[in-house]
Formats: sequence, C-alpha cells, structure tokens
Amino acid sequence: MNLDINFQEKFEERHIAPQGQDVPEMLKTIGIESHDQLIAETIPSKIRLKSPLNLPPALSEAGYLNRLKQMASKNKVFKSYIGQGYYDVTTPAVILRNVFENPGWYTQYTPYQAEIAQGRLQALLNFQTAIIDLTGMEIANASLLDEATAAAEAMFMQYGLRKNKDANTFFVSENVFPQTLDVLKTRSVSYGIHLLVGNHETIELNDHIFGALVQYPAGDGKVIDYRAFAEALHANDATLSVAADLMSLALLTPPGEWGADVVIGSSQRFGVPMGFGGPHAAFFATKDAYKRNIPGRIIGVTIDSAGNYALRMALQTREQHIRRDKASSNICTAQALLAIMAGFYATYHGPQGIRAIAGRIHGLTVLLSKALNLLGYKQENTIFFDTLTLRAGDLCDPLHAEALNNEMNFHYAENSINISVDETTTLADIKEIVRVFAKVKAKTLADLDFASLESSLTTVIPSNLQRSSAYLTHEVFNSHHSEHEMLRYIKSLESKDLSLCHSMIPLGSCTMKLNATTEMIPVSWEAFSKLHPFAPTDQVGGYMQLLDELNQWLSAITGFAKMSFQPNSGAQGEYAGLMVIRAYHEDRGDHHRNVVLIPSSAHGTNPASASMAGMKVVIVNCDDRGNIDVNDLKAKAEANKAHLSCLMVTYPSTHGVFEESIIDICQIIHDNGGQVYMDGANMNAQVGLTSPAVIGADVCHLNLHKTFCIPHGGGGPGMGPIGVAEHLVPFLPGHEVVNINEGKSISAVSAAPFGSASILIISHAYIAMMGADGLKNATQFAILNANYIKARLENSYKVLYAGANGRCAHEMILDCRSFKNVGIEVGDIAKRLMDYGFHAPTVSFPVAGTLMVEPTESEPKAELDRFCDALVAIRKEIEAIEMGETDKNNNLLKQAPHTLAVISTDIWDRPYSRQEAAFPLSYVATRKFWPAVGRVNDSYGDRSLVCSCPPLSEYEEVAAS
Repeated sequence: MNLDINFQEKFEERHIAPQGQDVPEMLKTIGIESHDQLIAETIPSKIRLKSPLNLPPALSEAGYLNRLKQMASKNKVFKSYIGQGYYDVTTPAVILRNVFENPGWYTQYTPYQAEIAQGRLQALLNFQTAIIDLTGMEIANASLLDEATAAAEAMFMQYGLRKNKDANTFFVSENVFPQTLDVLKTRSVSYGIHLLVGNHETIELNDHIFGALVQYPAGDGKVIDYRAFAEALHANDATLSVAADLMSLALLTPPGEWGADVVIGSSQRFGVPMGFGGPHAAFFATKDAYKRNIPGRIIGVTIDSAGNYALRMALQTREQHIRRDKASSNICTAQALLAIMAGFYATYHGPQGIRAIAGRIHGLTVLLSKALNLLGYKQENTIFFDTLTLRAGDLCDPLHAEALNNEMNFHYAENSINISVDETTTLADIKEIVRVFAKVKAKTLADLDFASLESSLTTVIPSNLQRSSAYLTHEVFNSHHSEHEMLRYIKSLESKDLSLCHSMIPLGSCTMKLNATTEMIPVSWEAFSKLHPFAPTDQVGGYMQLLDELNQWLSAITGFAKMSFQPNSGAQGEYAGLMVIRAYHEDRGDHHRNVVLIPSSAHGTNPASASMAGMKVVIVNCDDRGNIDVNDLKAKAEANKAHLSCLMVTYPSTHGVFEESIIDICQIIHDNGGQVYMDGANMNAQVGLTSPAVIGADVCHLNLHKTFCIPHGGGGPGMGPIGVAEHLVPFLPGHEVVNINEGKSISAVSAAPFGSASILIISHAYIAMMGADGLKNATQFAILNANYIKARLENSYKVLYAGANGRCAHEMILDCRSFKNVGIEVGDIAKRLMDYGFHAPTVSFPVAGTLMVEPTESEPKAELDRFCDALVAIRKEIEAIEMGETDKNNNLLKQAPHTLAVISTDIWDRPYSRQEAAFPLSYVATRKFWPAVGRVNDSYGDRSLVCSCPPLSEYEEVAAS
C-alpha cells in the first residue's frame, strides 16, 4: 500500500462533473478523438490565448477558507451609526439559515416557468403586498437593484409621463442621500434632463419642471410634511417621487396618503445585512394608472388550467426582452432573493412586531436626543424617526477621534454629526454614545439621570405625521410568528420550486452552474456582512484586499487594464460600459458619436441599455448561419462613420457559435472611429481559451452570476462589473461619498461604490480555488457537455446553428418551429419537460419557436443523459401526434404539466395513462418533482391584474368556480 502524504483534493474536480470514463464515452458520441481536437474545431485558432492565465496556484477549499479568515480579520466591525440608507439589522435565524444560506432558495432561476416557481412567486407577492401596505400606494414591483437606481428609474418614468413634452427639469431635494443624487446625475445626462437641486420650500415651480424627488425622512434625519409641496406639483402638472425609509413607515404617515405618485427606497432594513453595500432589494411602488410604466418585474395573480389560484410574472410585454429599445427600462436582473428575505421578515414579525421594532428604534433615538441636549449639544431635528443632526462645531474632530477610540462610526458633514439608530442598537449602546459625547465635554454618565429620561419618553412625531392606517393586514402577515410556524411556511414554499437542488436547469445564455457551498459560506460571516459601505477605508482592509485581488484576476482573465465593480447587474454593466464609451468620445471632442450597432440576435437588454445611454440603435443583420452579416456591418459602420459610437457584440454569439470573423468585425468598428463593447453573457466559453481583449473589444461586462458562480437567487442578485482597455480606465464610474474616482470618472451608476460587494466573495473564491488550469478546464468541459448534448439530440431535433466545423460553443439552439404543423408550440415542450423533472431551456430566444440549451461544466454525464432522454421521449410523443396516433388537442404535451391533484383524481378521462403523464421514464419515479399548479393562464392574469395578496376566501372562490 502506497501512502501519498502530499495528496490534496482539488476543488476543480468537485466543480467539473464529468469524470473518468465519462469523457471518452462523450467524445465517442460526438465522433471525435480528443478533447483538444474538439476545442481546436470549436474556437478559431487566431483568437486562442498563447499562454496560461496569470493567476495564483489553486487553493483547496479548506485552504481558501483559512486564507479568507485571515483576510476577514483585517476588517474592523465597528458599531455603525452612519445611516445614509444603510443600517445594521438582525436577520432572523430562521430566515438566515433556511433562505439566505439555503440552495433551495438561492439556486432557483427567474420564475419565467411559473408552474415550478410558485413558492418564490408567492414570497415575492408577499414582498409586493408589504410594500404596497407600508407605502400606501396601489401597486409595487418585485424589487429593483438599490435605492439610488430606483430613484433614477422613477425619474425616467416621470419623464415619460410628463404632460408637457417640452418640460425637461427634474427637481431634487438638497436633502436626498448623496449617492442617490450621484446616480441621478448619470442617468439624466443621456436624456437631456436638467437636475435642479434645492430646497423644496423655496423652489419656484414652472412649466419646465416635470417631476421632483424628496427624501422621507430627509437625509439629515428631519421628518418633513411634504403635503403642500405635493399639491403644488400636481397643480403644476408635475409628479412627485418619494424616497422613503421602509421601517419608518410603520410610524409615519405613508407617502401614498399625502400625495406621492411614486415611492421608492431600500428594503435592506427588513432583515438584509449591509454587506458593504449589497445586495439589497429596492422597492418601487406607484399608482395603478402607471402599471404599464413600472420598471422591473411584477408578480400577478391568475388561475391555472384547473381554475385554481396561481401566480406568474405579469405584464411582461412591457419588458426589455419584448420591447427592446422601447422598453420602460433595461432591467433584467432584480434582487429577488433579498426581496424574498424582506418579505419573510415582514411575515415573521407581522404588523405588531414591525411597529414594535420601529418604536424601539424611535424611542432610543428620542432618548439619545434628550441626553445629548442635556449635555449641551445642539440637536437640530425637532421631528425625527431614527437620525439626529448635531451642530458640533470645533468639537467635531475630538468627537470623531473619541468615537473611533470606542469603535463607533458616525456620519460627518461640515461642522455637524449625524447619528442613526437601528434595530440592533440597545440601551447600553445609547449610553456608550452618550459617554463619548460627555467625555469630550469633560463630563460623565453620572451627570445624567437616565432613569428619569427613560420614564419620560414620548414621540416627537406630531399627530398629523403619525401613521393611523393599518398595514400588513393579510393573513400571511398574521400567522407565522413562532419559529416553528415560520420554518414550516418557508419550507412549504420552497417545496413548490424547482432549483439546482433537484435537477439541471439547462438555460442558454444563463449559465446555471454549481454554486459551491465553500463559495457561499463566507457571505454570512459578520466580518463581511456587517460593514457599512461608507465605513472608513482603514476599517475595511480585508475587503480592499479582496477587491484588489479580484480586480487583478478578472483583468488577467479578460485581458483588460482594470475593472469597476460598481454595476450590480448585467444590464447595469451594459449601461455603465456604454456611458464610459460616451465619456471617452466626448473627452476627445466627439460629442456627435451616438450611433450604436447591435446585431439582430442580441439580448433585449442591449438595445434597451443603448437607449438609456442616449444612443441611436442601428440593427445589423445576421446571415443564415446565425453569424453577423459582415457586409451589412461594414456598410452600416461606414454609413454612420461620422456618428459611430460603438458596436455591442456577444461572443460567442447569441446563437452559440464562435464566429470566425470576429477580429475583422472589431477592426471594422475601430477603422470607423467606434469602440467595441462586448456583452459578457457567454464568457463561460471564453475563460482561459481566449479573451475579450484578444478578440478586439474595448470594454466588456461580466455576469458574475453566470460565469463566476454567484447564484441566480430566483431572479437576482447579480453582478455586472466592467473591464476596460487602458484608454478607457480614466472614465470608470466614480462615487460621491467614497473616493474611487479615476481622472475623468463618470458619476456613479449604482448606490454603493463597489456594487453588491458581499457577493464578490463568491467569485473570488471560485477563481482562487480553480486556478488558471481549473478555469480553462471548466471552459473546455462546458464546450464538451454542450457538444455532447448536440450529438445526442441532433437526430431528434434540428440544431439551428453551428460553427465552421459543425461544433457549437457552450450552448446550442434546438429548432421546434416545424412542430407547429401539428399544433405543438415550443411552450408545450417547456411545460412537458416539467413532468420529466426539468426546467425548460431558454424559450424562443434568440429565435422564436426554439429552445436554447446550455448545460455548463458542472453537470455530470448522467444528468446530461437524463435530460437528453427526456427530450428524445418528448420528440416521440410529438411524432405520435404527427402520425395521427394521438389527438392534436388532448395529448401529453397540451395538457402538461400534470400535477399530483390531476394524477390522483378519481376520474381519469384522458387518452393516455396516468403512468405516461407523471412517470414517462423510469428515472422520474425515483426523483419526481411535482409542479404545484397546472398550466398557468397568462392572459387571465393580465386582464384582471392583481399584484398583492388577495384574501384567502378569494382563493377558495376561484378554485370552486
């Protein structure tokens, strides 16, 4: 027996699933001799990397966690009283363990296939209902990216709704959070919107002002009565957006009751850790009249094929994947997982619990205000919820120093200090704050009678600003207040959702790969989760090291000079990249360059992002093989030479092909004065084998929630950092609060300087544990798995596109259009796959009537075979219809999916057996996943739109009708 004391497990072998004999068997099926030959026949040789990636040696899982613990120790977790939209929270343990840390929730996909997503749809509907109740509005969406970008979305919606089409001025209160104003500056530029910043009480309204934004409570903590301002705006045919603190609305009159047209904000206070800036779910609530103008996703109530209560994503025809450059927004990723957590927080605490938490926060703030006043400090806010403003003058510096000595962070402005109390603040904390302020005045706590102060506490909120209306009245918010009840409720919803815990989710362009446990564990560590994004730099050394290393590694992978981590979604990355290109042209005096060329096959976010960046979209045709028509590109580039800004290109193409002419394509754009923006959606086929810089791109966003293993979370979070060539580095996004500015930085694109910083740990872990060889192998196996599926299915389905040697990249498109001849739509195949235990591939994108399949490298051959067996079996079911053996209207596909209720009914009158319906292949019986509802009725839900939780009696009425 040989004992190898140097043996060390490789994370790569855990991440890449095909092992041992699987590989030669897969190569044989493809009809090829070696893996190297496959790659050579797939990726054009002229774009192949000539040397390995410059990355550190791969670490083991244990080795990485040990190293990260050392890094985390460089972060100093001080008590944060900074506020400014970010607050420490107590995440209920039942939510932390069973949602935030649970792959049954964080590995789900966006709920486009509603029948196997009823759990997260209900959780998101709960979130919407809580937002509607607390804001006093009529409709809400299922989350946006952060408060600042939600404010920008509100501004754009108000701009689109303006009655006077010549109006171009948006008023912003001088007391909004600075990061919000920073993002508004960026978003307003493209549309020629003039931002007017000032005092809402003294502003003179005119016909040029189409809307306004105020903060409630204000950025300095004041609670202001905006009723008169709202009335004045409406009299002037303008609309009002309110950025509201969600927790405060348990005590304050909701904006919907005093004239707001839109209410936005962050739900972070509802149990979501600060995480150095994110991810956090923003909310967006408005009037029902504006339901078709709302950005982002809306969850709506409908019925299924049996008439039972069901949920779905509503009003999808207004979204970017349908309306493209005419969409209300480019938003594709939401913050679903964090919205779900916030909704569960409201469910767990209920109305009484939320009011008690808000009351405790307010009470402690009142106590602190009284104590500081007695010490002789001037506390300026007479009406407040949780934030005090102290004019400290010459005492600011000594107070700052003493606070740091006691590991406290306050918010410092010119000659003033803001102190924000949060859910985690205790009476002992208040006394420690008072002790710091007393010491600076050579006093002690003994100089104050705290017992007397506590006994005389009353609210400082006047009756006209106190909330009197009920909220969270639905039964769901009044039934699950014990941990056991809450646990069972969470699990009951989880059981209705198919996730990567159950089976492969083979979505083309979405890369649903392994989100390894080791990558996820550190996200919950307090050294990362409890840091405020505006904490002093010398307190966040661990984060700075992690960000610096990840910047270097992603720069090496892409071939670029530098990354910006600020964009907190892929679509946000697109927008940020285009704004950087815009700034580059303008810096050179090319203000007229505003034309962007986009292939017809591009994802809908591309033209939507270009429109948001103020660019004119010119569509470039694709040829019969799915490649960019180079002649058409050249003609349009030359025709627009004087105004060409850039090309937006996805590589490998959206059709799943490595186009041979990509270098020529990039050169054509450069020859005509433009830049090349690469959409990084398909980087899983590039890493270690080629790179955007080698191909010729100038900027590229990376979907970290695809290639670099951040989970999709049921529709978010995501991250979309951008990498740029050296000449674009000076224009990378800056930030108003945290100085990350380059020489000529554009203003911020997101609220936090490093976007959703806490989940960058996941990608850092993935790269560190895979190393250069592991990442290259992952790409090669993604290509192997895709070509194996292609080989197994091409006798049953037409594969629409392939490269010059007949190979696909990491994904392929199956053409299902011919089945329409017998009445079978691609959606029928998607629903039937649920009966086999699978989520459908991407439906009807980029070509209507097709399925786009992407297996990723982390699926084993056995799972690939189960998926292929399912699709082959479904093809035989279609063939039976084609042969006239099965009815065109009453068949396995048209009736799919089959629920347990349908299968177990006493009466079975269908022309096929229960066995065929529910257990069509032998493997299904051992791992059956039952869809929670029958086929969802989309049109019913849009005709009678309901976007909040209806009374339970209505569920019963629908089921009985």
